[in-house]
Amino acid sequence: VKRNYQILILKENKITTLQEQETTGAEKSKLFPTDLGLVVTDFLKQYFEDIMDYGFTARIEGEFDEVAQGRMKWNKMLKAFYTPFKEDVNNTIEKAERIKGERELGTDPSSGKPVIARIGRYGPMIQIGSSEDEEKPRFAKLKATQSIETISLEEAMDLFRLPRTLGQFEDSDVTISIGRFGPYIAHDKKFYSLGKEYDPYTITLEEATPIIIEKRKAKEEKTIKVFEKEKIQVLRGPYGPYLKQGLRNYKLSKEQQERAAEITLEEALKTIEEIKANPPQKKARKKKE
Repeated sequence: VKRNYQILILKENKITTLQEQETTGAEKSKLFPTDLGLVVTDFLKQYFEDIMDYGFTARIEGEFDEVAQGRMKWNKMLKAFYTPFKEDVNNTIEKAERIKGERELGTDPSSGKPVIARIGRYGPMIQIGSSEDEEKPRFAKLKATQSIETISLEEAMDLFRLPRTLGQFEDSDVTISIGRFGPYIAHDKKFYSLGKEYDPYTITLEEATPIIIEKRKAKEEKTIKVFEKEKIQVLRGPYGPYLKQGLRNYKLSKEQQERAAEITLEEALKTIEEIKANPPQKKARKKKE
């Protein structure tokens, strides 16, 4: 996370101000709270103040020592904790308001609607507008280095530059956008993951085109056969050919793998139905003695 700070220098009875910027949260072997973690912590501190108090752990550890030394009965100790805790839980369920984790940043210059940084279903995001508006609100996902606690209005508005059209390749638009699983390229009704080495806000058409060609070639080499209507593919994998329908994979027998290119639609459908009816059993892990 980048943050600005000022340095005041007193020299010859004059104060000079310097504006500096530093990056925090990049140190190795350290834990930093996420936006969701901060929201959850605030909720717990509001409704479970006793448990969130630093003295709680020390007190409980002391009571455990008392139990271990026979000076306190364990069931009495647990009852003293559980009874008020259960009351707090019931009261929270009944009375607590939903914690939204929102921070209003300002107003969208083009629409006049509020710009809000908040926690969404898939993580921290920016929202322009309200759910009560006739027009559906616009959303943009925060970058990994950004936080709803520190992001500025200017940085938030910059996130809405996506999707952006880079130009045309093979008579079709090349568009950059960000989805649930990260940035991607959309071209001719197909989608290609962008990867971490490119910035979706600065990538050019000249950089995006080779990615499309390379990923298209890799997919063609992986594909053995396709049944378009049923959305079934026969693909090459690290352990041999297999079937794929939608997002789910289905294993082929050794005999089927040897003649994967000859598999018919009827055989593919039958194999999928058989596997669905008799899913493979997961092997139980042996417990270490």
